[in-house]
Amino acid sequence: MVDQPPVPGPDVVAALAPEGALRAVVNLGNPVLAQGAPDEPRGVTVDIARELADHLGVPVSFECVDAARLSFAAVAEGHADVGFLAVEPARAAEVAFTEPYVLIEGVFAVPQASSVQVADDVDAPGVRVGVKEGSAYDLYLTRTLTRAEVVRGDEGTAVFEAEGLEVAAGIRQPVERWVAQRPGLRVVEPRFTEIRQAVATGRDRSPEAVAWLRDAVVALRDGGFVAAALARSGQEATVPGTPA
Repeated sequence: MVDQPPVPGPDVVAALAPEGALRAVVNLGNPVLAQGAPDEPRGVTVDIARELADHLGVPVSFECVDAARLSFAAVAEGHADVGFLAVEPARAAEVAFTEPYVLIEGVFAVPQASSVQVADDVDAPGVRVGVKEGSAYDLYLTRTLTRAEVVRGDEGTAVFEAEGLEVAAGIRQPVERWVAQRPGLRVVEPRFTEIRQAVATGRDRSPEAVAWLRDAVVALRDGGFVAAALARSGQEATVPGTPA
């Protein structure tokens, strides 16, 4: 039997949708999780938002952005009721996270002739790593690299090309597509991080509302809804708790 989110009480509905609709911010800059145009977004995050709103008994409205830092700001500042973000310590102080509903890999790309053979080789003096500003892997690399330099831009791949960097960082699927079009580059294995994507809401929401949201996301994940939504959008990612 497919798991279903718990039935929310009126206080939970009021806390998560205080304006009468569930306001969801969607990051179109992550093509694994969201696709389409701002006036017609689609993808697993859009489907999750619609399903959560349906169980809350309210309509859903979407704000579309092109970067995770903008999604984070919308949730942290109360302009959105829910957002879809990677779990990171720097964010957890300002937003409340559910359990992850999907796992995405962060990978490096380098020139074929680079001395970098594995992900750990990147953290060396003189190595500059291009990242998308405010992304989960920007936050991760900023707190974990001790010798390499993080260089931020609109996309890790774009700043890598524009500034002639040694390494580009990004999400596996788009990085692999980018590398496939450039014979002089290669993807470094293994991944350098596993990005835990979760639903986020403001820390000003009631504990009961946050608990309901966590239970609802777990039900959608474990009941097969998330895997089916990924398949519908033609994307591949790991859903926690499902067979590899």
